[in-house]
Amino acid sequence: MVRLTMDLIAKSSNHFKNKRSYSLPKYLKKLTHLNFSNRNIEDIDDLSMCRNLTVLYLYDNQISQICNLGFASNLTHLYMQNNNITHIDNLSGLQKLSKLYLGGNSITVVEGLEELGELKELHMEGQRLPSGEKLLFDPRTLLSLAESLGVLNINKNNIDDVRDLAILKKLTHFFAADNQLQDMQDIELVFSQWPQLHRMDLSGNPVCHKPKYRDRLITVCKSLNELDGKEINELSRQFLINWKASKDAKKKLKDERIMTGQITYPFTDFHMGPHPSSKYNCTNVLGKRNPPGCGRPSRKVRSEHSQLDSAAMRPRNVKIPVSAGLLSDVADNAKVCGL
Repeated sequence: MVRLTMDLIAKSSNHFKNKRSYSLPKYLKKLTHLNFSNRNIEDIDDLSMCRNLTVLYLYDNQISQICNLGFASNLTHLYMQNNNITHIDNLSGLQKLSKLYLGGNSITVVEGLEELGELKELHMEGQRLPSGEKLLFDPRTLLSLAESLGVLNINKNNIDDVRDLAILKKLTHFFAADNQLQDMQDIELVFSQWPQLHRMDLSGNPVCHKPKYRDRLITVCKSLNELDGKEINELSRQFLINWKASKDAKKKLKDERIMTGQITYPFTDFHMGPHPSSKYNCTNVLGKRNPPGCGRPSRKVRSEHSQLDSAAMRPRNVKIPVSAGLLSDVADNAKVCGL
């Protein structure tokens, strides 16, 4: 098993070899950047002498647990993607950490980040999850990151719902490609609460095939500059925003008129012959001829129709724009009534 120790650091550092005047403790104390990526490292030993470490590269190794980093109070960047990590823990002492890279591990829950008040970027893409499971988020962690996190990468994690992420109101970059997002209304609701969002990638999700997917997101995310790898033209954005505002205004006006009774709807049924409520009507509601005794109406109809003369009942010279389908229905009714 390969362990990251201070001796391994000393043996691997060309800088230390070239500065023989430096003692090992002095060298480790001055060290700010440490790169041990792709070294088959499985464990991290006590590195407390590297107290000024700010950037640590440990990606592409075999590390299964985050440990022995509590000393690194000055650490700002931690790269541990593509390891065998299953839980996020032992990071509470890294209170200056601003960028955390944990993609390509086996983490099922984003948690344990409550003390990282300076965290600006969190990269959790492509976790090796059990079949049928998705990446989850601890509400306590989300709440603690609400005022600091600007970049979130959760690509390829079987995620089908982002409503829990609405609290991250400082997000400027959001990457959630190749997931299972499909509810357009939920997505619009969440993204409308991210006023600073500039770049977003949802490619590879079912929601991308919804009607007017791109147009709807551009109108909701008014600061968005890039969507799914394609730049957003400012002229197009303004057109879509104005179009939506006009559409909403018209809908609001129509709703108000309906509520106040100012809208009267056009007469839609056209009948050749007597009123449908008359006993003289020759056809029933199924379009079939009524039993014998239902004949053509006389000139004197019931009192409720006494004010209607035959000319009004059967217009001859009035030009009415109708569809071909309506003309066919009229012809059928006329045949049934014997007109």
